[in-house]
Amino acid sequence: MMKFTSVSAAVLALALTAGSALAADLPSRKAAPAYIPPPPPPMWTGFYVGLNAGGTFGASGGTSTESWGVLNGGSPIHGWAAGLSATSAPTSNNNSGFIGGGQIGYNWQFMNSFLVGVEADIQGVAGNSGSQNIFGASSDPFTGTTFATFGTRSSRLDYLGTVRGRLGWLFTPTLLVYGTGGLAYGGVSTNSSFVTSELGIGLSSVGGTTFADTRVGWTAGGGFEWMFMPNWSAKVEYLYYDLGTVSASGASIEPVVGDWGFSTTTRTRFDGHIVRAGLNYHFNWGSAPVVAKY
Repeated sequence: MMKFTSVSAAVLALALTAGSALAADLPSRKAAPAYIPPPPPPMWTGFYVGLNAGGTFGASGGTSTESWGVLNGGSPIHGWAAGLSATSAPTSNNNSGFIGGGQIGYNWQFMNSFLVGVEADIQGVAGNSGSQNIFGASSDPFTGTTFATFGTRSSRLDYLGTVRGRLGWLFTPTLLVYGTGGLAYGGVSTNSSFVTSELGIGLSSVGGTTFADTRVGWTAGGGFEWMFMPNWSAKVEYLYYDLGTVSASGASIEPVVGDWGFSTTTRTRFDGHIVRAGLNYHFNWGSAPVVAKY
């Protein structure tokens, strides 16, 4: 009986040992901690470049010509009367045309839904030259002489650029509403030419003014920008620009007798509106990290 009991105990011990070894080889049922990836960086932060195209048209600006006598001949106001015929009322500029160019900028997205940035752009302007006719008549009451002036004047905006700040709010993670403003600069030119005749006497003078330079002013506006796919966005934008008033002076002297003449100054205001669309490529500053799955 003692021998049977010893054998049974040995068998039981062997079975328990084998069971423990088998359990040690089985995989653990305890799950590994879940991997939570870090939040992606802001989608809009980083540099971008792009192209734009649209239209521009003049605003409140206009052109006028002022004149005053410098040679009066046999009458105290002879030159003034001649100059008065060359004076014209202000007329609006036709600085309207197609505008197209490119932009470069940087955005910084903060507090999830706000954006601040800076953008610089430059555009060429086509088909915006405006030309107006000059016609006027006046009379010298001392001599009874009548003067008549015929001519043209024109103004042109050749290119326009801006350097602006931008402040925006993300209506949705991919739709930005923003305001913008800053410095504007542009290449402008003006020209006028006219002939003034002393009717009944046959004496005439030829005069005119010219100006061409780069002007600096300001701009402000706003727009919408949509991130329609990773790294690509499209925008629609409005800007008002004001490059100030240009003054160009000249003189008109009767060349035969030389007893009358006048000076002229043409003043032209360069301001207007821009409506344009643009396409931007954003570099990978804001791309979400790729997490491998196993």
